[in-house]
Amino acid sequence: MAALETIRTKFGIGASLIIAFGLLLFLVNPSDIIQTIQSASTKYDVGKINGKRISYTDFDQKVKEFSEVREMLTGSSASSEDIQRQTRETTWQNLVDEYLVIPTIEKAGVRVGQEEQINLVIGESISPVLLSMGIFTDENGNYSVSAAREFLENAAADETGRLVLLRNYLLNAVRSARFNEKYNALFSGSSYVNSLEMKNAVAENNTTADVSFVMAPNTYYPMDSTIVVSNKEIKSFYDAHKENFKQNATREIEYVVYEVTPSAEDIAAQNDEFASLYEEFASSENVRAFLQRNSDRQWSDAWVKEGDLRSVNRDVDAFVAANKTGVSPVYTSGETFYAARIMENANVPDSVYVRHMMFQGADARHLADSLMGVLKKGNFAALATLYSADKGNAADGEQGNIGWMTQNMMIPGFEPVLTAKVGEPFIITTQFGTHIVEVTKATKPVAKKKVAVFEKATLPSKETYAAVYNKANVLAVRAAGKYNNYKAACDSTGTYSRSLTVNEGTDTYGTIGHAKEVTRWAFDNKPGKVSGIITVDNNYFFVVAVKEAHKEGYASVKEVAENIRTQLYQEKYSQARKEQVAAQIEGLSSLDAIAEKLGATVSNVTDVTFSTNSAPTTEPAFVGAVAAAKEGVVSGPVAGIMGTYVFQVNGRETGAFYTEDDAKAAQARMESYHGQMLLPLMMQNTVKDNRARFY
Repeated sequence: MAALETIRTKFGIGASLIIAFGLLLFLVNPSDIIQTIQSASTKYDVGKINGKRISYTDFDQKVKEFSEVREMLTGSSASSEDIQRQTRETTWQNLVDEYLVIPTIEKAGVRVGQEEQINLVIGESISPVLLSMGIFTDENGNYSVSAAREFLENAAADETGRLVLLRNYLLNAVRSARFNEKYNALFSGSSYVNSLEMKNAVAENNTTADVSFVMAPNTYYPMDSTIVVSNKEIKSFYDAHKENFKQNATREIEYVVYEVTPSAEDIAAQNDEFASLYEEFASSENVRAFLQRNSDRQWSDAWVKEGDLRSVNRDVDAFVAANKTGVSPVYTSGETFYAARIMENANVPDSVYVRHMMFQGADARHLADSLMGVLKKGNFAALATLYSADKGNAADGEQGNIGWMTQNMMIPGFEPVLTAKVGEPFIITTQFGTHIVEVTKATKPVAKKKVAVFEKATLPSKETYAAVYNKANVLAVRAAGKYNNYKAACDSTGTYSRSLTVNEGTDTYGTIGHAKEVTRWAFDNKPGKVSGIITVDNNYFFVVAVKEAHKEGYASVKEVAENIRTQLYQEKYSQARKEQVAAQIEGLSSLDAIAEKLGATVSNVTDVTFSTNSAPTTEPAFVGAVAAAKEGVVSGPVAGIMGTYVFQVNGRETGAFYTEDDAKAAQARMESYHGQMLLPLMMQNTVKDNRARFY
């Protein structure tokens, strides 16, 4: 203690804090401290919704919960990359609903009461959400209120908590959908067009003008040196339109990528190996096992006809089409080797109409055998109604009917139906149980074959990997982490460096996917830095240099100055051109004389209307001027984007082709557009999505 007091006296409070932190580490698990630091840092947030921070940990937990819900709803635990992406997106949208959409709707005075929610689940007005899910259905496929009530009452008794998770998800989905339905109805109801507005809309769309005009085209390049855009004007424009210069965080990078591809030696070695296995493939009595051991393509029970194997290899397809038996020669395509062996021939229909009865439990086979004994023509549906465990299949109104099946739309285990005789029931066993199956109809049989395809792609050897890695390493070592060195190394080695602007979500570089690690490195490093070797898919070696970094927020005046300068120049040029044309044609009263003076021609356009039907190729400034111009009088000049216009309205015509129904349809489209824009506008300044940093 004396020593501690001496340290305090000599070094003051700073030393005391260091000692205190050391004691804290001694007493507390360091991982807990790290987790606390992470939770306090926005760097570890996947986003922010309406002021609510969403940490990676919380979001990941929500994703896991929704994955469980999805599994319960679909009955599938499959989790491909696409499914994971969809799950994350749905989870995020649910959070946006919870923290932004519903609170915003509630502020507008919209309410969804408890009784209303109950009515949407077990009342007379079942939510479309539940109906679309196909959940809580009875044996006839209809929504069962009693099944829904039973689920709600018993969910809490599930010790795993999974049913509570599903219950909460369903109730929230119903509630959210009802809020959105009411909110959209509120907007639709407020978008009212009175009779006068409707009359004006019909009149405007039915009034068209016949216009003759002369256009003096604008020539923006070469630039007119008399037109100057000052830095002050650029700054004023920037300040007035700053919202237009919002940007996401980006990095401008250069990179070199080295792809690992098989060498000529690798291909020759694979050729020798394939040849050594060819005889075994041709003579093996267990082709399925041979392919499992040696082939990139495994055995398939599919029946194929001419053209079906074209996507595998055209030579293989041609061989199978031309022969009934035998083994093909060895074919090559790029770096892949193929051989085919025709195993079986049969006339097989493309489609069969199937019905079945399914039995489960220890007595399933015995029951199936017994019913086969009493089964006779005409009583299949009756027996299926009495004994089948599958009550959900009743195609065309008959119990047990599954309907048409093809190879691509097949219940696993039902493959024998393709070669079964029509009208002769038989017994099969699948993962679902024991079945009596009967094919009642079939399309015309087609000559098909079962084919074993021996396929082997050439993979790069260790020596090839090492050689490519060494090339990448030479560049990385010479760059030594610095951009100038990187450029010099690319020049000295004759290496092509690609340029790209990436955001935090970039995970594809050219045709190379799964390259998010490259993006993460670029965002974790400052301009001027060069990476070491970044490996992607164990097949590509990247060396990356960061040129510039653009922070999220507003682009600086310097970054956008040239774009603003170009826009202001064009505006000034258009006005100057208008004044120039006005001076040239002063005193001229006919379009022919004006055209001759300007070295142009007189053109004509009909059906010009200041309405929703106006031709999309007609410039807005020109259309507006036509709408206000007097008939028979030369008007202009009008400054447009493409040129300067001088025109004359020859006449106006009022038709009846645009009706009140057309106006209502246009209004409905506008309402639909407004509805689609509600959520994006709501999210514009209230949602920050950082998920691209993590996924």
